Amino acid sequence: MEFNIPDSETQQNSRRRKKSTVWEHFTVKKDGPGCARAYCKRCQKSFAYLKDSKQSGTSHLKRHIALGICQKNLGILCSKTDANPPKKQARAKPCLAAISFDQERCNSKIAKMIILHDYPLHIVEHQGFIDFVRALQPQFNPLSFNAIQGDCVTMYLREKQNLLNLIDGIPGRVNLTLDLWTSNQTSAYVFLRGHFIDGDWNLHHPILNVFMVPFPDSDGSLNQTIVNCLSDWHLKGRLFTLALDKFFSNETLGKLRSLLSVNNPVILNGQLLSQNCYARVLSRLALDALSAMRESIDKVRESVKYVKSSKSIEGNFLNLRQQLQVPSTMDLLIDDQNKWDTIYHMLVAACELKEVFACFDASNPDFRTTLTLDDWKQVEKLCAYLKYLYDAANILTVQPYPTANVFFLEVSKLQVELTCAALSQDPFCSHLITPLQEKFDQYWRESCFVLAVAVVMDPRYKMKLVESTFAKIFGENADQWIRIVEDGLHELFLEYNIIQVLPFTATNDDEGNEAMIKTEPFQEFDGSLFAADDGLSDFEFYISDFTCNQQFKTELDEYLEEPLEPRVQEFDILSWWRINGLKYPTLSRLASDILCMPISTLSADAVFDTEIRKMDSYRSSLDSLTLEALICTKDWLQYKSLPINVPNALVKIEC
Repeated sequence: MEFNIPDSETQQNSRRRKKSTVWEHFTVKKDGPGCARAYCKRCQKSFAYLKDSKQSGTSHLKRHIALGICQKNLGILCSKTDANPPKKQARAKPCLAAISFDQERCNSKIAKMIILHDYPLHIVEHQGFIDFVRALQPQFNPLSFNAIQGDCVTMYLREKQNLLNLIDGIPGRVNLTLDLWTSNQTSAYVFLRGHFIDGDWNLHHPILNVFMVPFPDSDGSLNQTIVNCLSDWHLKGRLFTLALDKFFSNETLGKLRSLLSVNNPVILNGQLLSQNCYARVLSRLALDALSAMRESIDKVRESVKYVKSSKSIEGNFLNLRQQLQVPSTMDLLIDDQNKWDTIYHMLVAACELKEVFACFDASNPDFRTTLTLDDWKQVEKLCAYLKYLYDAANILTVQPYPTANVFFLEVSKLQVELTCAALSQDPFCSHLITPLQEKFDQYWRESCFVLAVAVVMDPRYKMKLVESTFAKIFGENADQWIRIVEDGLHELFLEYNIIQVLPFTATNDDEGNEAMIKTEPFQEFDGSLFAADDGLSDFEFYISDFTCNQQFKTELDEYLEEPLEPRVQEFDILSWWRINGLKYPTLSRLASDILCMPISTLSADAVFDTEIRKMDSYRSSLDSLTLEALICTKDWLQYKSLPINVPNALVKIEC
């Protein structure tokens, strides 16, 4: 029989009970004097409800119905439970009656997971993975290798079209870098990365292609592959610079220069094709310095390895440091010989603790240090010069692919520091640094034009920093180098003026597609950027009229004559040009192409590499389309550019 309590308190409780939807599924029955139990109408299981006039509440009843404990009522209360769910959900199953399973969406998420985290494609066939996913969703249908491979390629093609649409819409040109990876086979992999600024002045640097070439390149396949890639991305006639490394032969570079200069006149007959990767130049110098002191470095490494060999030994070492009161700002670490920055950090940390190493054998008989006081002094001097290289390279890790204007100051500073060190009266320093300075001097002379052109586009410096720096480095020959930069800038600006004035033609293969524009191709180049073999061309006429008009002042002239912007701690150069684009419409287009010029061909995680990266055996086994899909899509998903916040772009804090 149903239990009814006659007193007023029970009547109030009864009224409260009727407000909860749980009583649609339970009845209350008397279970002795002053006691009552709630019975599930479907499974007849009983629950405590009233004992000695104290109620037990309804939370446990809700769990029974809404969270699946009562199998007969699973899902009934999904939309009817009170707003405050119970906090504890032991043995409870989530209420998923209203959620439908989407196999295609799940497949897409798995493909994205594989791409982002470099999981092997055949993970979907691993029994552990299948069991895990089915525990989450019993309706999941396992995927095959071919199925997930197709999903990854589909995602790649979709993202590639999005990127192509973005490239089609940019107002300027594209810079390219080539990076080389080796493999265990007789082939190598070339990573072709694009660098450009879109119409909103956002900087992009996506990997465009990954393709395999014979290694070393002997049949010219690299050149044709690059041409095909340019066509695939609608970049014919839209190239500004190309940067690669000395791993590619001079013959390859010469062929590329001839091939690309014809279709891309803005690159100054190949002057903007660079065979100097800034990061690799610094890595080679660091390795040369480390190689010169290999014996001492090996001794330091063995000492550090001994201290780090066990917790007890390291504890004894730290106790001794405290007793000797030796200050230290870095922890000891064992280096990774594939990363020269870790070797540098190991040496710096060890030098700080050289006094502890010298005394450590007294308390640890198994420890034998062979480093003399002179050895430590030489290692300290090495660290001082490695710091120059480390600071110069670190700029590439703080901000991946920074704008090109930041490099002139850093590179010129390193040039001055190495020159001074090579002239040192200390025989050890002079012997160590002179070979490094000679190599870096060659890089400086080959690259200073491109670096100077970029820093001129920085309104805080313009030509002033170039003039003062060249005077310091080149001395009485500075005027000659300054003139080269000025002439190159005016020639580039003149070319951009011509592009705006002359008629445009579509570059896409489809005649009706007007998304891309360029000038008619040049017929021939004989020393002059604008030379033609059929009399006075439109170009020559325009140049003649342009240069003869002495009263006309160009945007470039006006920009260079304007006062310098104040040097501030945080200066967003892209926002500055975006804001001043109306004032300098032609020059801003040139600036956008110059500022995204790549000075290094390496990604941020490879800046300190001591060896060329190698494609692993698994990836080498994949077909070319799948490999390109996995690498490119990961890059696109990870490094999508963020929009510029113009109001907060310039934070003026005086340096």
